Amino acid sequence: MISQRDRFVPTVSEQRCVRIESRRNSCSSWKRKKTNLCLSADVDSAVEMLELAESVGPYICCIKTHVDTLSHFDISVMIRLQQLAQKHNFVVFEDRKFADIGNTVKSQVSGGVYRIAEWADIINAHVLPGPGVLKGLQAGAKLVDSELGCLLIAQMSTKGNLLNEMYTKECVKMAGDFDEFVVGFISTSRVSSNPSHLHFSPGVKLQPDTDSMGQQYLTPAEVICNRGSDIIIVGRGILTSSNRIHAARSFRDAGWNAYLSRPKC
Repeated sequence: MISQRDRFVPTVSEQRCVRIESRRNSCSSWKRKKTNLCLSADVDSAVEMLELAESVGPYICCIKTHVDTLSHFDISVMIRLQQLAQKHNFVVFEDRKFADIGNTVKSQVSGGVYRIAEWADIINAHVLPGPGVLKGLQAGAKLVDSELGCLLIAQMSTKGNLLNEMYTKECVKMAGDFDEFVVGFISTSRVSSNPSHLHFSPGVKLQPDTDSMGQQYLTPAEVICNRGSDIIIVGRGILTSSNRIHAARSFRDAGWNAYLSRPKC
């Protein structure tokens, strides 16, 4: 049983209400901060993840974590990450990709070792299991009084993925059925006409590229200007740089300039 002193949830919930303002607009601060860069912190060291959050925090609107890849995990690491998020005004997105029956994801998001709902601002999910996955995630968040928002995975950037046009349409339809919980999509283009939905696009580099495992990279201008996305997700383009701060600034500028150049509806 987690003691009240040990629980991080009330503080996170209160601060999230100020920082994010509402579930429906969970990344509203990105326009005020003038950055649409989400850092994909694909590292296996908690120390390195926190160092990244501190060093590039001023240039990002969101940090995307894979908590289950960290070689050492302690809830205090995520408490510190939330403190850095508050300091630098970005949100924490746990890229867990929930995809199971409702009762299972309810336990996965609220409990276990990682206690994701206690520190994440945003999570994501596949809709393949049907609406039960979202009902379960909502119930899990409610258990710990969390103001979680959820991104639905509508499209992927890997070659040969099975998310076809019909699947994407059903994904958008399901988002409408869970409007108070779903804040947007993981997608390679704009899939929803709802202005409250944010579109996060993975696989972004400053030059088009591919890797040996099927990842297909697009430029900020392509995903923001031509495809209508909102947020660029960048991992290796920053992580493999000899100067990560300089790289983050470059992607921040490229993404924001693309957003400013995008035709306004």
